[in-house]
Amino acid sequence: QVQLVESGGGLVQAGGSLKLSCAASGSTFRINTLAWYRQAPGKQRELVATINSGGGTNYADSVKGRFTISRDNAKNTLYLQMNRLIPEDTAVYYCNTVFYVSSRWQPVDSWGQGTQVTVSS
Repeated sequence: QVQLVESGGGLVQAGGSLKLSCAASGSTFRINTLAWYRQAPGKQRELVATINSGGGTNYADSVKGRFTISRDNAKNTLYLQMNRLIPEDTAVYYCNTVFYVSSRWQPVDSWGQGTQVTVSS
């Protein structure tokens, strides 16, 4: 099975920045659409951003203009640059491969451990 390892999280003050990384072992990394999710305490996991094989991106309204998703296919690595962080961004962040099925993006790989992002006010 595909293995996903997230890293780069930490504790930052509001207004600060972090860059998350996701290393994947899958052989189809280059051609798949990839995504970042996050799960805040007491809330369900939500889709944050996607990037397709051609580099096209989509973002949740809550992060649009502040976050940038990118990928390096040669390194099998997905990134999430997060700027102007706010306390509402506090969550565990996960990556995954996604397919558009039944009118929504759905994760298909096993979840990794995620990386904790905490934004203090």
